[in-house]
Amino acid sequence: MDTIQHIIIDDTLQNIGDTKFTDYLCHAYCHEGYCTFTYNNQAFRFGKGDCMIIPCRRDMIEHLEESKDFRVDVISATLEFLQVATPQSNYGMKGHLALFDNPIMRLTEEQQKRCINNFSVIRQRLSQPQHHFFRDVLINAVQTMILDFFDFHAELYGFDKISTQYQQLMQQFIDLLERGDFRQNREIGYYADKLCVTPKYLSEVSKKVSGLPANYWITRYTALDISRLLRDRTRSFTEISDLFGFSSLSHFSRYVQNNLGAKPTDFRE
Repeated sequence: MDTIQHIIIDDTLQNIGDTKFTDYLCHAYCHEGYCTFTYNNQAFRFGKGDCMIIPCRRDMIEHLEESKDFRVDVISATLEFLQVATPQSNYGMKGHLALFDNPIMRLTEEQQKRCINNFSVIRQRLSQPQHHFFRDVLINAVQTMILDFFDFHAELYGFDKISTQYQQLMQQFIDLLERGDFRQNREIGYYADKLCVTPKYLSEVSKKVSGLPANYWITRYTALDISRLLRDRTRSFTEISDLFGFSSLSHFSRYVQNNLGAKPTDFRE
């Protein structure tokens, strides 16, 4: 197993659930054989030609068993790194909700080739730490992989909104975030009031539908938007800070450091 900063390359799923990797998201492609496991209290089979995106969390994955001929490529990345690498598209949030119900996607031959190529490129980039722009080319390679996963998911499942009572509430919550309310409102109470529920109930629903609390999604949308704006050199840090209602530039800088894992200036180097 090779580890470089926030990315881990592996050839087994057995490390999923290890407490060392709780903050990682696993991206896997199955070359041969299959494995079975229970995720979110549902049984799944991950086989040849499938790709999968799944959190490396012990509390969500159980009874993992691999066939003797099982062969898999695994790229796991920290949520911190993925916040920086994720493309400027909110499809990832919708996809995450759907993948919580079913983390596996069965790919066409053309999609399989793209997936295999993406994994190969990331491996290659990880082997080039001497590259003067190592971090940037690695982010670019991971971003391409993520965009292809978005494309696979949209092709298989479309852009349909999620149904059921809990999921409808979650969709309404996501809709508030997608219209940009997070720029001035990052407290769960604001969204609970808008949806006529209590903050506790909204967080419980978010956990049931997505596996993550409501505060995660508020921070996720905020971090994604801030990272996009920080890359826009026509905008000053003060302008971005004011846009999000921070009381001071130092408060804004601390927020970026804590939630994006880098200083604002790092996005412009």
